[in-house]
Amino acid sequence: MNDLEPTLLIIPILGVLAPLFARGISRWVRVPIVVFELVLGILVGPSVLGWAQPDAFIDVLSEYGLAMLFFVAGSEIEFAAFRGRTGKRATLGWLISLVAGVAAAWVFVPGEEAVVIGVALCSTALGTILPILRDAGELKTPFGRALGAIGAVGEFGPLVAISIFLGSRNPGFSTVVLLLFVALAGFAIWLAVRLPRGAMHRFVNSSLHTSGQFAIRVVFVILAGLIALSIVFDLDILLGAFAAGIVWRLIMRDADEADREAVESKVEAVAFGFLVPVFFIYTGVMFDLEALLAQPLLFLLLPVVLVVLFIVRGVPSMLAAPEGSTSKDRLSIALLGATGLPIIVAVTAIGVEDGVLSSAAAALLVGAGMLSVLLFPLIAMSIRGERQVGASEVLEDDLA
Repeated sequence: MNDLEPTLLIIPILGVLAPLFARGISRWVRVPIVVFELVLGILVGPSVLGWAQPDAFIDVLSEYGLAMLFFVAGSEIEFAAFRGRTGKRATLGWLISLVAGVAAAWVFVPGEEAVVIGVALCSTALGTILPILRDAGELKTPFGRALGAIGAVGEFGPLVAISIFLGSRNPGFSTVVLLLFVALAGFAIWLAVRLPRGAMHRFVNSSLHTSGQFAIRVVFVILAGLIALSIVFDLDILLGAFAAGIVWRLIMRDADEADREAVESKVEAVAFGFLVPVFFIYTGVMFDLEALLAQPLLFLLLPVVLVVLFIVRGVPSMLAAPEGSTSKDRLSIALLGATGLPIIVAVTAIGVEDGVLSSAAAALLVGAGMLSVLLFPLIAMSIRGERQVGASEVLEDDLA
């Protein structure tokens, strides 16, 4: 039997089991579904049971899943969060994280490998923490908006760093190419703001519950277009996916609220019901557990790397904490800011593919990222205290 056939069946089954396990354990502790997707992927992968195997077709679906994750992250950015103090401090915090990450890695592995590790360490999993904040009623609070800015910079910043430092060109030329891409993406954003959207919104409304599904088709056109543009410029496709999410958000911003929510629900269904789980489960399947276990010292370094991740990314994230934040709030922001996985996976994959990073080192970084997704949000929300936000706090933040 072709290896693809059992893998195609196993991945959807695991996609169903993951939320069931998460729901079952939620009565004792809240664990993100992505953790179960990764662990189940490792369990059925070549390193353990061997039921699922690497495959080119699944690999393509996984790439689309990662792109959709960043599309959704781009579409959920609150631009108001970048105004004034919060945006500036979130950006400064990320720059400090980048320098600290590269410097820390350089002590042990001088050279290009240190850049790969540094970029991986300075990321924030915005797509992972946003659902957690939404479920806790924190999205519209000063706390949630600060984390939105931290997460947006923590995903966009590493994408820029990947494009400049991890490509085949020298950094100077890569910067010029990146600026050209930004200019073209900016033009697409300008069009999204300026073009009349009334007729399009009416067509979106008329096709919401028909086989036309115009809005979803437009989403994939924008996503494919900006990904293709990033490929033409030899940039990471995640940069195009992130920009596509921003363009889509601006196109839909003046749409009827009910229509916008309906479209967002459909996009999330495609993303989190299909493509994103494929990415995380397949990441687990591809996780090189054997390489990690073959070097016990590396395995023992997992908690050390986790602490380094907290120091490098979490501590600088506290700069963006809202004014008047308590020490518990700042610690929660640090923990959530240090929650990283998708960028770590992407960066380490590039490093391994280019021969800069060993498979074992990549597994170590991804393993630390998995632990951060498992532990940091859990600890952070326990410290913060899950609650529904009062209307007065949201109104106070809007007036500010």
